[in-house]
Amino acid sequence: MDFEPVDEDAESQQGELEVQGNCKACSGCQKFHLTVSKWMLPEHSRDTYLERANCIPPPIFIILISIAEVAVFIYYAYWMTDKQLITLDEGIWNSPFTYRPDKRQEAWRFISYMLVHAGVQHILGNVFLQLLLGIQLELVHKGLRVGLVYIAGVIAGSLASSIFDPLIALVGASGGVYALIGGYFMNVIVNFDKMIPLFGVFRLLSIVAIVGTDVGFALYRRFLSNAVGHSVSFVAHIGGGLAGMTIGYVVFSSYNQSLVKDPRFWICIVAYVVCFLFAVLFNIFLSPAS
Repeated sequence: MDFEPVDEDAESQQGELEVQGNCKACSGCQKFHLTVSKWMLPEHSRDTYLERANCIPPPIFIILISIAEVAVFIYYAYWMTDKQLITLDEGIWNSPFTYRPDKRQEAWRFISYMLVHAGVQHILGNVFLQLLLGIQLELVHKGLRVGLVYIAGVIAGSLASSIFDPLIALVGASGGVYALIGGYFMNVIVNFDKMIPLFGVFRLLSIVAIVGTDVGFALYRRFLSNAVGHSVSFVAHIGGGLAGMTIGYVVFSSYNQSLVKDPRFWICIVAYVVCFLFAVLFNIFLSPAS
């Protein structure tokens, strides 16, 4: 009995064409959504995503938060500091958005610090990373979930900084950005064999390179730079990353599933609340900045 050879590549291409045919996105975006599904989801979830993929609504959360951050940077860089690309001076120090140890009682600063940045490299790096990763995450998981992870990282970053670097101010969206990176990183690790191994290696190497460079620059700016101005904490990177690797991992691994029915989600929320309450009590009773 003769057997005809099977062309696996042809079958794979045929499968992709069938999936694209079921995609609800406009024809020009179908290939983009197919690529997003490969980067963001394990194999067993891609068909479901592509069947629902749509260009409307756009990833509005991450776009709006990026516009707000750029707008605030332009305000302080061009209107408040006479067109200086390094904004870490009295203008940004006196901003009602900046987290300052001596103004910890103004609770909004634990979140609003994400809107102000220490210079053009700082703002460009954060906005680039959150748009690159956040747009794809929001297409898959929608704005509510991405916003939850991002804000959890922002708050975790400022609270961690208030404990481990309590005498130093804090600016920048690194807590939120690293929460997105942490959540995505954990999903790549856990689902490595289901997210196209070659993509997985490239993604892991890219994340390590980006994080290593950014954290290295933050450490340099904190401890070694002789630039004139106030020092800024780097601890938000770590706090945001840990929030992402816990809450972010659960949220991003629960595609097409209800979070409220996932016990992992509630375990992470309880742990987050415990850490939150500890940080609040530390700032009230034990902080050396008092």
